Amino acid sequence: MNEKLTGQERRWVLYDVANSAFTMMVSTMIPLFFNALAANAGISSVSYLAFWGYAASIATLIVAFTGPLIGTLSDFKGMKKKLFTLSILLGCTGCMVMGFIRQWLFFLLIYIAARICYSLSLIIYDSMLPDITDDSRMDSISSSGYAWGYIGSCIPFIISLLLVLFSGRIGLSHLNALAFAFVITGLWWGTVSLPLIRSYQQKHYQEKECIQLHTTITGLAGSLRDISKDRHIYLFLLAFFFYIDGVYTIIEMATAYGSALELDSTGLLIALLVTQFVAFPSCILIGRLARHISSSTLISICIIAYFCIALYGATLHDQYQFWILAITVGLFQGGIQALSRSYFARIIPPEKSGEYFGIMDICGKGASFMGTMIVSLVSQLTGNVNYGVGAISVTFIIGLILFRMSVRTEHIQVIAPLKKTA
Repeated sequence: MNEKLTGQERRWVLYDVANSAFTMMVSTMIPLFFNALAANAGISSVSYLAFWGYAASIATLIVAFTGPLIGTLSDFKGMKKKLFTLSILLGCTGCMVMGFIRQWLFFLLIYIAARICYSLSLIIYDSMLPDITDDSRMDSISSSGYAWGYIGSCIPFIISLLLVLFSGRIGLSHLNALAFAFVITGLWWGTVSLPLIRSYQQKHYQEKECIQLHTTITGLAGSLRDISKDRHIYLFLLAFFFYIDGVYTIIEMATAYGSALELDSTGLLIALLVTQFVAFPSCILIGRLARHISSSTLISICIIAYFCIALYGATLHDQYQFWILAITVGLFQGGIQALSRSYFARIIPPEKSGEYFGIMDICGKGASFMGTMIVSLVSQLTGNVNYGVGAISVTFIIGLILFRMSVRTEHIQVIAPLKKTA
């Protein structure tokens, strides 16, 4: 990894490498595995896409409600590492179990559980950023996490892909080969997480002699009131809700979308693998650009790019178009997520980072719920999955407008005290 990173920064970045293996499975092999189970049960391609979207929506909705509470609990002294470890353990176990299920509804239930644990681990992980680095390095470190996550996730994915592609030669059925892929991913996720679990020290925390549910809820309610009074943070979270809606929806449903269009499954997997390799240098570059260009400007550029991607995705019919879509997503996916994470970390109280990132996750997961529901409902109502994808493009326009309002508010808040002092 980058020699300029400190040991603690490297171990923090390494968890992006760990959890990205599960992210890669969610966007590639898990939808294909579910597609096979659904086909065996006689479910149509449109219904398959809809059920997959509903499962993702249910998982994100549950995290939207539980995430802030878990984030608030993690801010208490000594709790962050415990909750982080538990979420990883349960998530990895769920990932491995999924490969041995052959009933589509039970599969979706286990997927929802694993997805919830994965998402909760990320809330705590993101909130660790103020503990492992300083403000001036947040953009660079956050971008490095996403960048190395893209490359690192390719290792278990390539092993799993080769196992699936050559399953016949080694005497495995296609479904059994996919089952081993789930085990490989779960083991990778858990093992690569160990360095951060062992070394992490919580520097910013709140002292509490006794942690109780009502005090946690009271503290969370207080932070929500504080956010509602801080127009800058409030507008950013509102903007994030809308623009990340489209980003997460595209990530979630890319493979499912391609499968519904009856594109070649092997081609879809390879195209998304190429996305990872494109995303690595792109994310590193965006992190370096953030040293010279404001992160607010770079986030705005990424939002505009995603609006164009959504419009292009609505016209997709052929395999080569999916490749173009995958490559362009790779150029901006990591950048918009990394910069949003570090931008938010700088504008919140560090001792309440878990709580605030939990609230941010409401916006992210609530948006993902809205996006996948929009795609699912529009696809079913019109009978055309292209219309479902096209419907999410408007969220980027709304997100951009609100984000620029947030940036303008920040400038006003900085300039006003200076004028009073003068």
